Amino acid sequence: MTFWIVAGLAAFILGLSKGGMPVVAILSVPLLSLLMDPALAAGLLLPLYLIADCYALYLFRKAFSVRNLKILIPAVGVGVVIATFAVSSVPADGVKLLLALIGFSYLFNAIRKRLAQREVEPKPADVPRGLFWGTLAGITSYIAHSGGPPYQAYVLPQKLEKMSYLGTTAIVFACLNWMKVPAYIYVGQMHWQSIQQALWLAPFALLGAWSGAQISRLLPEKIFFLLIEIALGLVSVKLLYEVLFQ
Repeated sequence: MTFWIVAGLAAFILGLSKGGMPVVAILSVPLLSLLMDPALAAGLLLPLYLIADCYALYLFRKAFSVRNLKILIPAVGVGVVIATFAVSSVPADGVKLLLALIGFSYLFNAIRKRLAQREVEPKPADVPRGLFWGTLAGITSYIAHSGGPPYQAYVLPQKLEKMSYLGTTAIVFACLNWMKVPAYIYVGQMHWQSIQQALWLAPFALLGAWSGAQISRLLPEKIFFLLIEIALGLVSVKLLYEVLFQ
C-alpha cells in the first residue's frame, strides 16, 4: 500500500509537469527512489511520461518555437546515445551536483540582473548553446528524468511567450522520452511488469496533467515564470543536500 501511495504521488507530480509546471518533474524519481532502486524507478515512470506527453502535445499543440525544435531535438538525441553507453561510469552524485550547479548558476544571473534594475534583452536561440544544453538535457533525462535544469538554462533566457514555451517544452520532451524507450528496454529498466504497474498509475499522471494545465492557464505570465524559477531553486537545493548529507 505504501508503494502505491508514493508511486501515485510521483505519477501525479509527473503529470503536473506535463500540464504546464515543467520543473517539478525532477521530484518524481527521487520520491519513488525512497522505495526502489533509482534506475528501476526511472524505468517505471517512463511509460507514464509517454502517456502524459500525449496529453501535453494536445494541450499545447498550437504554439511552439520551430527554431528551438530544430536545434534541441537532435541535441537531446545525442545526449541519450551518450548516456546509454556511459551511464554505468557516471556517479549519481556527480549528476545531481551538476544539475544543482546549473540551476544555481541560472538563478544567480537572473537575480543579479534584477538587482541591477535593467531590462535584459532576450537571448535568441543559437546552435552552439542549444547543442550543449540540449545534449546535457538528454544525458540527465536518461539517468533520472531530470532534463529540466539544462533545458531551462537554455530556453528561459530567450523569454519566449508562455504558450510557445509550453508547446516547445512538450514537443522536445515527448521526443526525448520516446528516444529513451529502446535503451531502457535493452538494459532492463523497463519491462512487462513495470509497464503493467505504470498502467495502473496512468490515471494519476493524467489527473496531474489536467491540474497542471488549469494552473498554468490561470497564472499571469510573469508569475508563471517566477514560480518556475522558484521551483528550479528548490530542486537545486534538494539535489545539493542529497550530495552533501546523504
